[in-house]
Amino acid sequence: MVERRVPRWSELRELVRPRRLPGDATDRRLAAAATVADLRAIARRRVPRAVFDYTDGAAGAEIGLRRSREAFARVEFRPSVLRDVSVVDPSTTVLGRPSALPLVFAPTGFTRLMHTEGEVAVGRVAERVRIPHALSTMGTTTIEALAEAAPGARKWFQLYLWRDREASQALVERAAKAGYEAVVLTVDTPVAGPRLRDVRNGFTIPPALTLRTMANAAVHPRWWIDLLTTEPLEFASLRSWGGTVAELADRVFEPAATLADVRALREAWSGALVVKGVQTADDARAVVDAGADAVVVSNHGGRQLDRAPTPLEELPAVVAAVGDRAEVYLDGGILDGGDVVAAVACGARACLVGRAYLYGLMAGGERGVQRAADLLAREITRTLQLLGVPSVGELTPDRVRLRGGTATSPTPPAA
Repeated sequence: MVERRVPRWSELRELVRPRRLPGDATDRRLAAAATVADLRAIARRRVPRAVFDYTDGAAGAEIGLRRSREAFARVEFRPSVLRDVSVVDPSTTVLGRPSALPLVFAPTGFTRLMHTEGEVAVGRVAERVRIPHALSTMGTTTIEALAEAAPGARKWFQLYLWRDREASQALVERAAKAGYEAVVLTVDTPVAGPRLRDVRNGFTIPPALTLRTMANAAVHPRWWIDLLTTEPLEFASLRSWGGTVAELADRVFEPAATLADVRALREAWSGALVVKGVQTADDARAVVDAGADAVVVSNHGGRQLDRAPTPLEELPAVVAAVGDRAEVYLDGGILDGGDVVAAVACGARACLVGRAYLYGLMAGGERGVQRAADLLAREITRTLQLLGVPSVGELTPDRVRLRGGTATSPTPPAA
């Protein structure tokens, strides 16, 4: 038999420690997020379904997006023990300049849709964190407004090749005048990908007040109030548009673009040139031969061609093909700092993230973007420590392998 007694208050007092919740409701909401996945769950509750699906979704049956995530799930780290990792350095260089993390905030379209603070919030966080941020051609903040809002940020401008080449050239000239350091040319969008969630939700730009959206407004009144009481939601670099994103892309994007366009942009732009959307080693060689300073191995987050190559699996071959002549970045499926460490170990100089910070933006505006950045930075640092690697620069392919098949070490390029 266990002899029982009544506990003394002095004993209970040591156990009763009410948690002091920080700040206002937004701070408390964000503080409860321990991962980007938690931010995603919060975002899903905070915005209308069509808005969340526009951000969260991908093309077709979304097989490509799932495969990108599954590839990272197959990563197995290979740590070393008894290494001094009391201090680790997560910084690197990107385009020859220091970056506090091997991370770039990717260009995302129509960002003020997720939260009215939009690209300005993202740029300000990038400025504080000291990483680059790419503004999209399909953005909702002008080139000049972002430069004014985040003057110390490393600003890149993402360019789609338009049918109207003079309009494209005008954007490049504006970016140069506003002090942007790089142009990111996206090359995987000859036409729009089939975004079926958008079709099923009847999603348009700007959002239309249908019976369905009005019913949804009752559940998300704050989002609609913000939308209706702030500056009109429109593309900053395009004329106003009242249709779907796919219809706009098919009207504006250039399906006849070729390598000659990359060479022409190289001649017109004196800054760094990054080509995004490369999915094979052969294409990587071709764009580097045409003048690219860096390539992004990317399937557009699974949002263009469903069942396109999985970026993490293609990365080693691209690094082997052009890594001695250009920087190689990875984009697609990255939702935690461990993903970033794995990609860098496989040869990437840095990773581009889009959905990760957009979940934060939807969850809490600029503070939510900051929370996403803080979580990724913490996870990168902790993963390095647990791997026994004191700096990003010391990550090597022998630190990771993909279970179930694909080797991560680079293979020699074809002759």
